Amino acid sequence: MSTSLQPVHALVPGANLEAYVHAVNSIPLLTPEQERELAESLYYQQDLEAARQMVLAHLRFVVHIARSYSGYGLAQADLIQEGNVGLMKAVKRFNPEMGVRLVSFAVHWIRAEIHEFILRNWRIVKVATTKAQRKLFFNLRSQKKRLAWLNNDEVHAVAASLGVEPREVREMESRLTGHDMAFDPANDADDESAFQSPAQYLEDHRYDPARQLEDADWSDSSTANLHEALEGLDARSRDILYQRWLAEEKATLHDLAAKYNVSAERIRQLEKNAMNKLKGSIAA
Repeated sequence: MSTSLQPVHALVPGANLEAYVHAVNSIPLLTPEQERELAESLYYQQDLEAARQMVLAHLRFVVHIARSYSGYGLAQADLIQEGNVGLMKAVKRFNPEMGVRLVSFAVHWIRAEIHEFILRNWRIVKVATTKAQRKLFFNLRSQKKRLAWLNNDEVHAVAASLGVEPREVREMESRLTGHDMAFDPANDADDESAFQSPAQYLEDHRYDPARQLEDADWSDSSTANLHEALEGLDARSRDILYQRWLAEEKATLHDLAAKYNVSAERIRQLEKNAMNKLKGSIAA
């Protein structure tokens, strides 16, 4: 058994997205019996041809899901490609004994890949890193009823519905309404707009001779003060600090306790006292 398949080159979303959509929509859907037969061949016999047929028959669903993410300013073809990756992961993990259709199982994997792609590419500065922030990112826009900023009641309503704190809603709203700014002015920018670009007012002091001399003097002075402060410690305290902080293979409290025949707590106290003396000597 096999499905009627389009040429492989027609099944890659690219410049001609319309042709791709037409191609995947022309692939027949699988009946429940056909899907189970293919799924069993893949699951029990690692039949890669069965996996290929299952993927191809579900490409149209990826297109449908990807279209719901068209408001993020990213190429539809890229969203579809990422969704296809999720579909392939779902097919690989699909167990025909679960008693559900593949499309129901695959939705999670398809959306997860698209979400990851959007979070990586929607902004240069990442807007969502924690689980709560990701939830807010993909739900806040649908929760907002208008373009204006949320009022206090709306913030608390959104927070309650998404299970997050109100402050997280306000923070994410601020991130979503911001925008990336190019460091250099645009080629066609006039004098006034070019002056507002970060390149005009963010200075790079790394190669300023005065700043380099100041940094070098500070480094030399700090090093000299550190050596002088170390000389003021007794030999045991110097050795403990060296073994704990400066040696390539740092010693543990128990290693030094065995070396000096004292308890690990005593080594910790000596280390703390020595560090306090160093700080006082350097700051003086």
